[in-house]
Amino acid sequence: MSDAGAGRTVTRHELVAPPGAPRLDLYIAGALELSRTQAATLIANGQVRVAGRSERASYRPSAGERIVVEIPPPAGREVAAESIPLAVLYEDDEVLVVDKPAGMVVHPAPGNWSGTLVNALKGRGGPLSEVGGDEREGIVHRLDKETSGLLLVAKSDRAHRMLGAAMSRREIVRRYAALCWGHLDADRVTVDKPIARDPRDRKRMAIVNTGRAARTDFVRLARFDSVDLLRAHLHTGRTHQIRVHLSTLGHPVVGDDTYGGGGGRRLVPLPSKRHFLHAAWLRFRHPVSGAPVEVRSPLPPELVKALAAVAGADDSFVDIDPLEHFGFFRDTA
Repeated sequence: MSDAGAGRTVTRHELVAPPGAPRLDLYIAGALELSRTQAATLIANGQVRVAGRSERASYRPSAGERIVVEIPPPAGREVAAESIPLAVLYEDDEVLVVDKPAGMVVHPAPGNWSGTLVNALKGRGGPLSEVGGDEREGIVHRLDKETSGLLLVAKSDRAHRMLGAAMSRREIVRRYAALCWGHLDADRVTVDKPIARDPRDRKRMAIVNTGRAARTDFVRLARFDSVDLLRAHLHTGRTHQIRVHLSTLGHPVVGDDTYGGGGGRRLVPLPSKRHFLHAAWLRFRHPVSGAPVEVRSPLPPELVKALAAVAGADDSFVDIDPLEHFGFFRDTA
């Protein structure tokens, strides 16, 4: 649905209430990763319909009730094109894949109106999909600010819609290299727990029964004295998903100040505000040709240094790719 006057997009969500759902504002806040105030405002403004009717914020949905939420675009603000270098590892007329550095925010938002990936993409020139609106031109999925690695960008609306559908069908394979504190109970662990905003701290995400479904598969590639090197396979794309799932296992990502992994920088030398999480492997079918596309990103130097420190002096990785060395790319399932 479009706001014709502004040329911007209204986002429409269709939800089905689960058994035991909380009051309407809390359910919408958890399901759509909004604050309770934002959810209540949408309800008050008539942008929430429960089985086709308006309800109060305190209404408790019945199991199976269909809830439609329409979120209007934020107040318009022009996103400037900025000359910021980008590492583009794949590009054609429809899509490109960027190797995002740690510390870069993906799209503009309050507090980060410049220096973002979208600013940099606009600075390159050339077409970008407008499906997500001006602040999110071309963005198919996101990476956290301090997570580095591969990010898929759509250059046309057609490509964006098809990639979005493929993402919903879980046909785009995204695998991350992660270092976690301690040791998993097994070499292969799957976490399948719903995620939503932490009701006690809106800046964090948490495991919430009424949250959105989230599944991550973890494979241990190497075990060191105090940490495990993991490959994480995302089946869904919730905010902070890998970080929350590892934290709930009691093995947070090394360097993750938000979810309990921020200490121990003497053992694992990482820069301040940098966690060990890197989107290293991306596989998808081209949205137009259908041809398979595979892109790989090596570990950034600061993560190579940290991994070498925990692996021991004999493994400095000067002449080898540490991800290849530990078999990160071997399992294509």
